Amino acid sequence: MVVVRREGLYCVPGGFYIDPWRPVERAVITHGHGDHARVGHGHYLAAEPGIGILRQRLGDISVQGLAYGETTEHNGVRISLHPAGHVLGSSQVRLECGGEVWVASGDYKVEGDATCAPFEPVRCHTFITESTFGLPIYRWEPQQQTFDDINAWWRRNAEQGRASLMLCYAFGKAQRILSGLDPSIGPIVCHGAVEPLNRVYRTAGVPLPPTRMVSEVDKADLKRAIVIAPPSAGGSPWARRFGDFSDAFASGWMLLRGARRRRGVDRGFVLSDHADWPGLMSAIRATGAERVVVTHGSIPVMVRWLCQNGYDAKGFDTEYGDDEAEDAAAAGAAAEGVAPPEPDPVAQRWAVREDAEAARAAGTADRQRQEPEQEEPEEDRDA
Repeated sequence: MVVVRREGLYCVPGGFYIDPWRPVERAVITHGHGDHARVGHGHYLAAEPGIGILRQRLGDISVQGLAYGETTEHNGVRISLHPAGHVLGSSQVRLECGGEVWVASGDYKVEGDATCAPFEPVRCHTFITESTFGLPIYRWEPQQQTFDDINAWWRRNAEQGRASLMLCYAFGKAQRILSGLDPSIGPIVCHGAVEPLNRVYRTAGVPLPPTRMVSEVDKADLKRAIVIAPPSAGGSPWARRFGDFSDAFASGWMLLRGARRRRGVDRGFVLSDHADWPGLMSAIRATGAERVVVTHGSIPVMVRWLCQNGYDAKGFDTEYGDDEAEDAAAAGAAAEGVAPPEPDPVAQRWAVREDAEAARAAGTADRQRQEPEQEEPEEDRDA
């Protein structure tokens, strides 16, 4: 039903692509992150709640919105979109043809949050799953615990007269963090790359606390503020206006001590919009699928595990990246009315390749933990 072509994942009987990375005539888009939704396609099909995000990020495109669970047919293939729980408008793509059902997950998480529709398991014969955090070491704490930790960090900084600079992905992660903040602590300030997306969320009916741009806040009040900004803002001239501030980074990668050290921030908060290992396994089981295709992430580890546990599993080699490390500096600088900052060398090092290498190293450490005769690296033991 689905194969990999140089343009992306291709539905053979339907004659369309799913999240293609090169321009095609017809594309079904799972969500608006830049590695899945790109400009240049002739026609887009996406979940209705995510249309505003696509237009905000891609501009004037020909896009058809489909309500969750609604079906449409193209070349004999019945298509429906179902919540993926990743970000606003994220969806899984269900394909049915000749009695065969495939589901392409896109990116997903199984823990619900206030900013998007929760993940919905979809029964199928073949399930195409992501594996961004597809290693047994990745296990998330309940998000409320992380929100409480973030608020406690912000409150301590505010009491000391220091701004709190939270670095996180501008689309999805930023809004999820906003939904868990305690506005009574102080002002909530958003970078110019974040605030336009906040407006899209609010238009879609997602409740977020009041936010302001930095130019709208008195200098004295900034000392009690939390500032939500993309990773690239951390080492930029834009951030220096906050004076003595404490900075933090929110990502699933913060589970690794080496990743926290490379970011060079005061705090690392483990918060991901992707499923952890138990979440991936529970999602796969819930589909009832006998065949599983693993994409972008820890493909070899997951394929081997699934095969050992009775699944017919294989991997697809895709060009999807890491939405947790997107650099949105240029867009933010334009919105702020200032010149784009020079590339931050720390942010440059925080690249997809490094994340992949960290994941591979963690996978090696995990296998070594299962093989006592091999010595485990000290850093990975700490992680």
